Amino acid sequence: MVHNTKRLSRRDMLRATGVAGIAATAGCVDLGGGGESGPYEIGMVDSQTGSLSAFGERNQRGRDLALSAVNDVGIGGRELSISVQDSQSQQSTGVSAAQQLVNQQGVPFLIGAVGSGVSIAIYQSVIEGTDVVQLSQNSTSPGLTDYPGLLRMSPTGRTQSSALADIISEDGNESVALTYVNNDYGSGITQAFRDAYDGEILYDSSHDQGQSSYSSVVSQMANTDADAWLFITYQPEFTTMTQEAYSSGVEGQATWYGADSVQGSDVLDNTPEGSLEGMKVVLPSAPVDQENYQSFASEFESEYDREPTVWAAYAYDCVVTAALSIQAADEFTGAALGDVVRDVTRPEGEQVTSFEAGSEILADSGSASDVDYQGVSGPIDFDENGDPVAYLQILTVQDHEYESTGFITGE
Repeated sequence: MVHNTKRLSRRDMLRATGVAGIAATAGCVDLGGGGESGPYEIGMVDSQTGSLSAFGERNQRGRDLALSAVNDVGIGGRELSISVQDSQSQQSTGVSAAQQLVNQQGVPFLIGAVGSGVSIAIYQSVIEGTDVVQLSQNSTSPGLTDYPGLLRMSPTGRTQSSALADIISEDGNESVALTYVNNDYGSGITQAFRDAYDGEILYDSSHDQGQSSYSSVVSQMANTDADAWLFITYQPEFTTMTQEAYSSGVEGQATWYGADSVQGSDVLDNTPEGSLEGMKVVLPSAPVDQENYQSFASEFESEYDREPTVWAAYAYDCVVTAALSIQAADEFTGAALGDVVRDVTRPEGEQVTSFEAGSEILADSGSASDVDYQGVSGPIDFDENGDPVAYLQILTVQDHEYESTGFITGE
């Protein structure tokens, strides 16, 4: 008999780990953590489809790398499993996904979600009043700050809005026309911008997601003769606006600026050459000059043949923070995890830049407060509102490519 054997590559193992995390039921003993042999199961609500699916795709890559790093070490001899549900980038579907994970599967720790409105809806409908820990991977709306029990890995958009206001003013623009997506993310970022900008806002109007045309928005912005245009929306909507501005010949009328959610390779691929020249985007960033980020980026590029985004780094850090919390907690319950999740990232502890290093401290009789996990996305240091330290990057479109033109550290 001929035996056909094939050695699994690390990429194959990552895929298998991801599938196992999603399936999360076959061949595992007590996934809820009540026993002592099966994996610890946590949940994740992500945008696998819908208008924010580009973010979801990045998240899954970061999640898989982190899951592999955690399970290479183990949590007290056990593995970590992540059951993923799709929010479809919508609030109602996101709530249903969270209910499946929390109410039916009983996960005590939930990573989610991408959209700020989805994260808040999940917290209000599913998490609030329970002991379950919720940690959003990507939500940036200032509105999340009003819910101290809702943690997030990406910084509040208030710092992003302040940076945009400063940059627009420093560039000599005395007036701005702005349009924003009509949801919690758009309204939160926009209000923070209004509060920070000293110039005149000549156009200030929301738009709905998923429209086939935004020509009326573009024409109204053009009619203001504002020095600058600011877009606080999502990639599909912004792409349509850019195409329509270009076809009507008004794309060069003002200097363009954008929040993080308008930036992406899909935007460049689907807009005409030159249509975005000189546009500046402010987005959350990882500390790309630090060794732990460079190691993460190198491994990411090796596995996926592309550079990581900060969104993948946030997802990675969510998984590592969850794993350290599980190891530090007295038991695998939401209440116990909630007691330690902030502590494993605070500066009082010994700085570590990997799950392995943090796990060693905890295994050597250390407590949560003895560990200060410095993420691949930067220092975390959750404050009393569940917000992390902000680290921002300025990108400028040059020759139809995004070029880094500066960094900003916020509070």
